[in-house]
Amino acid sequence: EANAHAQGLISAQSAFIHPFDDPLLWAGHATLIDEVVAAGAEFDAVVVAVGGGGLLCGVIEGLERHGLTNTPVVAVETHGADALGQSLRAGQRITLPAITSIATSLGAKQVAARAFELAQLRAVEAHSVSDRAALEASLRFLDEHQLLVEPACAAALALLERPERPLERFPTTLVVVCGGVTATLAQQQSWLEARTGNP
Repeated sequence: EANAHAQGLISAQSAFIHPFDDPLLWAGHATLIDEVVAAGAEFDAVVVAVGGGGLLCGVIEGLERHGLTNTPVVAVETHGADALGQSLRAGQRITLPAITSIATSLGAKQVAARAFELAQLRAVEAHSVSDRAALEASLRFLDEHQLLVEPACAAALALLERPERPLERFPTTLVVVCGGVTATLAQQQSWLEARTGNP
């Protein structure tokens, strides 16, 4: 709905850049991998939070540019904002009826067509975590690194703490920590308190 409204506002003097479905945006995100490779870091898998799939497209583009085409990519979403995971399970790009997660930065009802295509070509592994797990991961990251990230970003961090340890098979994992702060520390603590006792 927001995209349709924005398209209606475009004039001859306007420049429109889609928030996640634009090759120029993906190219910018790909420089993340350029920086990591330039720093000499070695990794066996990349974990990235997914909303509309722009960051995912960029990460895959960056990996391919450096010949890392066999490096697994693990996509993480929160329950209620898991358009990619549901699409991969359905075998077609689906549209969520609504976004029910607090991780609103992941709130795309449908992932970009290119993200869905790449996820199938690269056999991207999709996981989803609860809002509570994302909030706990955000607060833990703040405690350990003195950096507050939003729940959408913390979805990727939450996968590190899953009891079944889905990343344990990778000796060295690169986790993309992204996103601004759409929610204050007080707001995140409030959300977590409201979910005490819930999965």
